[in-house]
Amino acid sequence: MKVFGGFIAAIRTLTIIGLPGDESKELSDSLSWFPIVGLGLGLVIYVIGLLWGLFPFEQWTGCAALLMVVAEVWLTRGLHLDGLADWADSIGGFPDREKRLAVMKDVSLGTFGVLALIMAVLAKWLAFERLLYSRSGIWLLLIFALSRGAMVDLITSLPYARIGEGMGRPFVEGASLKHRFTSLFLCLLFSIPFGPLGLALFGLAWLMTWVFGTRCRRNFGGITGDLLGTANEMVEVSLLMICALPGKNVLYYTGWKWIF
Repeated sequence: MKVFGGFIAAIRTLTIIGLPGDESKELSDSLSWFPIVGLGLGLVIYVIGLLWGLFPFEQWTGCAALLMVVAEVWLTRGLHLDGLADWADSIGGFPDREKRLAVMKDVSLGTFGVLALIMAVLAKWLAFERLLYSRSGIWLLLIFALSRGAMVDLITSLPYARIGEGMGRPFVEGASLKHRFTSLFLCLLFSIPFGPLGLALFGLAWLMTWVFGTRCRRNFGGITGDLLGTANEMVEVSLLMICALPGKNVLYYTGWKWIF
């Protein structure tokens, strides 16, 4: 069925998992599933942290957090981090739009890209450790869903920036408001159980995506696969740091009085 074909395409696009079955011929059919796949990824990373706590020795949250970072990079093939590095290199002193696009397409990695990778991975490691220590790892489910939903918002609202083929073009072609509204609805639905803070994160993720999309239109003329990966990393890292700030089980303070 076309619906499940879109789900298979989303799994294969966003993860390393080779789910059996026939994916949809139109990759845009996968867009509505992006938040759900993100939710699943967040659940896997969260469970890894929980399982580490079951080992019968003194807990070392730093090592568990590192394992979670490695798991995320492996499960996603580092695809979004690669996009972040390419974007960072492209804005390193290149005022011309075509030059920026050419730099992002270049497979070599520059200084700005290396620095962006180091900061992103370090931020994730610190945030994961903090969330484990404060027993607030459940936020990973929502954060991963919102960051994947951010990509859908950009795909459905911006043109493809490159002339010719590219990794992001098949997703932009055929993308519609239906995919955008479905993704937004799912992200909002996932946010509700997390209370007021969850809804605030939903609004912040949307705002960050809108601001970044505006910059993409101005500086690149639209969106590319690398820019989509950048948006995912920006939203994910920002929300991770926000949830890690309180240092206690922040879900208790959201208004629903849930404790995990």
